[in-house]
Amino acid sequence: MKTPFITKEKAQEIIKTYPTPFHIYDEKGIRENARKLIKAFSWNKGYREYFAVKATPTPAILKILKEEGCGVDCSSYTELMMSEKCGFTGDDIMFSSNVTPAEDFEYARKLDAIVNLDDITHIEFLEKHGGIPETICCRFNPGGLFSISNDIMDNPGEAKYGMTRPQMSEAFKALKAKGVKHFGIHAFLASNTVGNEYYPALARILFELAVELKKETGVHIKFINLSGGIGVPYLPDGKPADIERIGKEVHWVYDEVFGPENMTDVAIFTELGRYMLAPYGHLVSTVLHLKHTHKEYVGLDACAANLMRPAMYGSYHHITVLGKENEICTHVYDVTGGLCENNDKFAINRSLPPVEIGDIVAIHDTGAHGFAMGYNYNGKLRSAELMLKEDGSVEMIRRAETADDYFATLIW
Repeated sequence: MKTPFITKEKAQEIIKTYPTPFHIYDEKGIRENARKLIKAFSWNKGYREYFAVKATPTPAILKILKEEGCGVDCSSYTELMMSEKCGFTGDDIMFSSNVTPAEDFEYARKLDAIVNLDDITHIEFLEKHGGIPETICCRFNPGGLFSISNDIMDNPGEAKYGMTRPQMSEAFKALKAKGVKHFGIHAFLASNTVGNEYYPALARILFELAVELKKETGVHIKFINLSGGIGVPYLPDGKPADIERIGKEVHWVYDEVFGPENMTDVAIFTELGRYMLAPYGHLVSTVLHLKHTHKEYVGLDACAANLMRPAMYGSYHHITVLGKENEICTHVYDVTGGLCENNDKFAINRSLPPVEIGDIVAIHDTGAHGFAMGYNYNGKLRSAELMLKEDGSVEMIRRAETADDYFATLIW
């Protein structure tokens, strides 16, 4: 069973100042998780976590992670801008984009970020728009299906990202000829894996590729970026990934593959978003209406504009009715928002304790890809973001949108 990091009493206290709906984050949990990750890979002298800004693009979050030693992974001009304003520069930033505008490459080069090229044609494009740096990364896509122990994890062959194996060799040779001295390899082959096998399996693929490319091209492999993919258990009975075990198993593969090749100076990077933040965020909302028709409905003051994942993917997010954690779930509800879309449902046929108007609910695991995926359909305004500080106080880290914000870009 999932336990919220705020109580009903705490939520009631917060709501006196900040009305629902709002996203709230747990600073203590975020810091402890970052330290746990870094410790798991501390065997690698060059290890660095580059937090995926797209997961939670909020300065207060980025500053906490910066204090914990993390860099940032950016994929757009505005993410680069936010990262710069938060104090990230140079190799604090990994720029991983696709279908990249010229101005994005130019800005990334201005910041001296590590550029991760998604396509071989981007070599000439980058040369024209920012120039070729001495250190660069290329994204690999092996194609086909990605399987572990005969279980299909994902389908890289259908993904728009990355270069083929022959293109990787061609790209390294071309970039070396243009003056690149240090190379990185990146790949993302599966999403939200909660087993412990994904990173070690991906590591073997990339480590062996690194050995091959070094022999083929004579380049110096500086780092391997294992990207994201480690997920979180959204279901209440799910088992989280064991990051300590994952770190150890990647270490074993590292020694096995790189040891005989005298390549133990290669740094390991990760760019986790969901793993870093998802469990440490709640969407807190108040029950506005109860509807009794062909089904029983709980209507919240939040909607899919505040949390898109259930409507977009059918994703499960656990819901706790605060103050009723120990009551028996005797009722079955659809939990909905107020959008004019029938998929605006946080849960379908969800067993909950009896719900009353005015109850406060905490929707779990919204710390990543929650607020970030918000939008303004039906003129809905994005909520505030709050931080539950380590000392128990609460700080607003992003104010709620107003109607003035919504109308600000319109020409009347």
